[in-house]
Amino acid sequence: MRRPHMNDHRRLGRELGLFDTDPLIGAGLPYWLPDGATVRHTLEEYIRDVERRAGYRHVYSPVLGKRELYEISGHWAHYRDDMFPPMELGGEQVVLRPSLCPHHAVIYRSRARSYRELPLRLAELGGMYRSELSGVLGGLTRVRAIQLNDAHVFCTLDQVAEEAAAALELIRRAYRALGITPVRYRLSLPGPGAKYVAAPGKWRRSTALLTDVLDGSGLPYEAVEGEAAFYGPKIDVQVADGAGRESTLSTVQVDFHQPERFELHYIGADGDRHRPVMVHRSIIGSVERAVAHLIEEHGGAFPPWLAPFQLVALPVSEAELPGAQALLRECARLGLRAEIAGPERGSLGARIRAARLVPYQAVIGAREATAGQVALRLRDGRRLEPRPAADVLSRVSGPVQGNSTELWAVDS
Repeated sequence: MRRPHMNDHRRLGRELGLFDTDPLIGAGLPYWLPDGATVRHTLEEYIRDVERRAGYRHVYSPVLGKRELYEISGHWAHYRDDMFPPMELGGEQVVLRPSLCPHHAVIYRSRARSYRELPLRLAELGGMYRSELSGVLGGLTRVRAIQLNDAHVFCTLDQVAEEAAAALELIRRAYRALGITPVRYRLSLPGPGAKYVAAPGKWRRSTALLTDVLDGSGLPYEAVEGEAAFYGPKIDVQVADGAGRESTLSTVQVDFHQPERFELHYIGADGDRHRPVMVHRSIIGSVERAVAHLIEEHGGAFPPWLAPFQLVALPVSEAELPGAQALLRECARLGLRAEIAGPERGSLGARIRAARLVPYQAVIGAREATAGQVALRLRDGRRLEPRPAADVLSRVSGPVQGNSTELWAVDS
């Protein structure tokens, strides 16, 4: 059994009211509590915005597909042991999808495509399902129902390197905003056996492309056999938990296999049909694993923009409650998540300790209420002299709106 460490997300996630599980729902199927749902929603919206700005178009696709879909993609032959068994439906067999790529391939081929449309970048935050054994399930890191930040770029051969490099840069940018430090970059290659598609030429081409991308990035990396996807090699971005256990969070993959299997094509400048290449990429991988890592990386003290509550108003007594309520209304107008921790929750000191993970604590005493001010305490221990509430909220909004990991470089 996995041994807990100090910032183990399974313990912290429950203590902080982020997620939980119930035997009636089942193993590997956690549910999200309001604060955890806020973190998840904020993370998902951040990723969607990053993708939109990078030229991705978002789609939705069903979590079910006919067995034949996965026979064509190769998942049924190479990945069946990790899939849930088929369900009989109207004389057909349907399967909970283990991956989103077959659906995106079908979306691509839903109409004729021209080289002028390429690269076509399709993204989705979609559900997928893995039939994980009970012994490996735990918290949010190994689950059976997964929300995946997935995307597939359909492009020409000479666009592959640029698209893969751009995807890698998106991952690095997101890590800076999230405060994530990868432990290493891995070029994941095939190993021996029937686990992988038998197409030596395609493997050589795709491996050469990803090798060039890594070499061009200047990042140190190591090549590891036996870690590729069944259809192609990957760049895997590895992270580690507090106990040193390593896992893959983000990935970039080159796939010549599925475009051929699904008979994808585009009309080139020469008027002939050509085969596109699929670049698979995921900025944060599964939302579940990403949040698990963020809990452990930050000990529950999320970056200000990601925190469940960004500010807590602390009226010293009941008399200052109207001032705290006015502050909350202004927070809502500015898009800041805030709550009031009033005297009914205990002494001011006890409330400050209870809110230790909230980035900003706004203390409102009699003097501050009269002057329309707050005395701001930052999560890192800094205390500021009372200043106008509007000025405080304006400055707090900066790191929140800018997706910064910094609290606020204040002038004193």
